[in-house]
Amino acid sequence: MGTPIHVSGLNAWFGSKQALDNINLDIPPNHATAVIGPSGCGKSTFVRCLNRMHETIPGARAEGTVKVGETDVYGNGTSAVELRRKVGMVFQKPNPFPSMSIYDNVAAGLKLNGLRKRRILDETVEHSLRQAALWDEVKDELKKKSGASLSGGQQQRLCIARALAVQPEVMLMDEPASALDPISTAKIEELIYQLKSEYTIVIVTHNMQQAARVAEFTGFFLLGQLVEFDKTETIFTKPHDKRTEDYITGRFG
Repeated sequence: MGTPIHVSGLNAWFGSKQALDNINLDIPPNHATAVIGPSGCGKSTFVRCLNRMHETIPGARAEGTVKVGETDVYGNGTSAVELRRKVGMVFQKPNPFPSMSIYDNVAAGLKLNGLRKRRILDETVEHSLRQAALWDEVKDELKKKSGASLSGGQQQRLCIARALAVQPEVMLMDEPASALDPISTAKIEELIYQLKSEYTIVIVTHNMQQAARVAEFTGFFLLGQLVEFDKTETIFTKPHDKRTEDYITGRFG
């Protein structure tokens, strides 16, 4: 089941530039929450701070409180590796391991965690691919084809299956459909709609129609600040802040 996320006083920097300024919000479990805003407003930085992926960028740092369930993300005893098993991430550009088969792409995290039992690996790979709505398309070529040989939309669903295989509680998606065609985008959106009954999903999107379709809650970011966070319907029809209304109606961004 999904897990709630609590964020309090979150600040982030890339070198001397402050990317996030005092972010406070609570993300509910078993729902999809969208993060919207113009380019450079801090959307991707925010989701990366939820599982410390920002630490992979030289000179980046963050401070504040982020709790995923009872796990203190920035606590002294918290391992980034363990955290990322609980908080999976799917990036804008599909990144399957090109030298691995479809099967080995999905099983990679399990094997990294020491799982070697073939029956469990087989069952988990199949279950994860079914969850990602990809099983029927690849089941006959699991070990014959490279993950990189699939179409762009299939590669993105493969990456989602890979993240699901280690049984996370939260799924972060950073513009997962922005590089895909409309048909593949629709499949990703349908997948998000199905997965949120089991996971907490946070999706960064520049597509406001997509946010309205898949997310129950939406946060609007501007210049590193969270301007407004509310139910998606409220954000798009009765925003409380004029800056939100201006962005939604296309006056800027």
